[in-house]
Amino acid sequence: MNKIRTATALTTLGLVAVMMAGCASAAADAGDGGDAAPVDELRLGYFANVTHAPALVGLEEGLFDEALGDVEVTTQVFNAGPAAIEALSAGAIDATYIGPNPSINTFIQSGGESARIVAGAATGGAALVVREGIDDPADLAGTTIATPQLGNTQDVAARVWLADEGFETDTSGGGDVQITPTENAQTLTLFQDGQLDGAWLPEPWVSRLVIDAGAHVLQDEADLWEDGEFPTTVLLVRKEFLEEHPDVVADLLEGHEAAVRWIADNPEEAPAVINGAIEKETGKPLADAVIQRALEHVTFSVDPHADTFETLVENGIEAGTQKEGSIEGLFDLRLLNEQLEAAGEEPVSAAGLGED
Repeated sequence: MNKIRTATALTTLGLVAVMMAGCASAAADAGDGGDAAPVDELRLGYFANVTHAPALVGLEEGLFDEALGDVEVTTQVFNAGPAAIEALSAGAIDATYIGPNPSINTFIQSGGESARIVAGAATGGAALVVREGIDDPADLAGTTIATPQLGNTQDVAARVWLADEGFETDTSGGGDVQITPTENAQTLTLFQDGQLDGAWLPEPWVSRLVIDAGAHVLQDEADLWEDGEFPTTVLLVRKEFLEEHPDVVADLLEGHEAAVRWIADNPEEAPAVINGAIEKETGKPLADAVIQRALEHVTFSVDPHADTFETLVENGIEAGTQKEGSIEGLFDLRLLNEQLEAAGEEPVSAAGLGED
């Protein structure tokens, strides 16, 4: 039986309560939206990754459509966070599932004007996988490893870990270990062809390299965090959109919560649904063993684990991929907590880094 790890603080009866009440008062607090014209479309970004399963399930099961009613959900698929941030900053999308480090980057670079994290989505599910013959960090000297994109969450993790192991890297691909930002699908091909020695990746790519390409895990990122909990995916909304259309964001959150709940409540069906969504985007389904292994290493939760974000800021600065700056105000969890409280569940914390 496939094991899917979930940490949803939600109940079925609570969802009914949320749908009946709760969204209105939080929406009023998040922004009045009084002068904004109504919208008939919400443009949502996500990746075709297991760590973005709430997005995949929400779309496949019609949970976003059900929650948003007359507001149509249109989507754009990205390979990594920095590309999604470009689209968000340009106004091409309104919200996106994304890793924490690009969320931090855009907030700091915009002086807090670009976007807000409104919920968590996934924790865990990232690791450094390497070829045969690399059995110890010291064996990485002179090797080349891939990350999804310069400055994305796994790229930062790789650079900081390598520095802790005594290796120098730089953002142009030099140093004791060369880091080559590479699209995930291409990383698999290059690794199979012997052109890469390893990669720091999110799921399902970790499991694909392990099962399909004979790699092994040298460092599971979960082992670097207290209790193994580190945010992999959050739900980020453009600040202007949140202020002008808090009611639409509340409905998006309702669909998001329903998707997290669905994964928890349907452990037998979830792998096939998630795999089917990945197949639509990539043209090929994952092997059963890959999707099962990947899901065992990811926990789905609406808690963004805001208490880890100061450490993530320090990591980004150390990695040389972000500027110094404050992230106070990065989180706006009021709409989420209004729904959780209506469901009789404990609110999640912004850890002093915004509204909750």
